[in-house]
Parts: sequence; C-alpha cells; structure tokens
Amino acid sequence: MARKPQITLSSLDYERLQALLEKDGNAFPGREALEAELDRADVLEPKDMPADVVTMNSTVRFTLKESGKTSTLQLVYPRDMDGSSEKVSIFAPVGIALLGLRVGDELQMPSPTGQVTVHVEAITWQPESAGELHR
Repeated sequence: MARKPQITLSSLDYERLQALLEKDGNAFPGREALEAELDRADVLEPKDMPADVVTMNSTVRFTLKESGKTSTLQLVYPRDMDGSSEKVSIFAPVGIALLGLRVGDELQMPSPTGQVTVHVEAITWQPESAGELHR
C-alpha cells in the first residue's frame, strides 16, 4: 500500500469528532480507520487552516482513480445527513478518506471490490476560508 499523505484537522473538527466517537460507542465499519486518522493528524486552530485542506462541512471534488468517476460532495457529520446525494458522512469510507487531505493528495481506501484511490481535485467551499470559524 502506498504511504498515506499527512493530514491536517482544525482543532474544532478534531474535538467534535473525538466527542462523537466517545458518545457513539457503537461500532461502525470505518470506526478504527477514523480513529487512526485522528491519531495521525496535525491539528491547527481553525483560523490557521490552509484553504486547500478538506475540513468538516467542506465541499470537495474528487476522483476515484480506478473508475475515473468524479464526484462533488459535502463532508458532514452523521446528524447532517438528510438523504441528499450531495453529502457524505464522516462515518462513510470515502468521508474518512477525504478528511484532512489537501488538493492534489491521494489516499487508498477499502471498497467492496478491494481498494480504490481517492484523488482530491478541488475544494469548492471550505468553512474556515469562508470565515466560519465556530460553525
């Protein structure tokens, strides 16, 4: 497996995700992967977050390299999932894979057919760069 790129999280996202994992003691398929991502992340204050990093509530365009399929989705907390095809939960494998990546980064993630590679093409909206530091 290829080396994982470094990831960066805002302190607000980090604290909220840790609290969510503590509150929701239930296992879900990507729980260990999400915990591992949190453990390896660099954590910055929201005001210091680079505009090219996928944060919670960001809208990101990415490609699954093996299929060439490009999607644009907003990375959200489970409570914000509303059935929209434009959102992905942080508990979903692709949500876990996207968290903290920079534009241009790639990360392999599990899929029903093996491994797929997520490539971040662009961040079309990020709360921190929009001045929403306490969302």
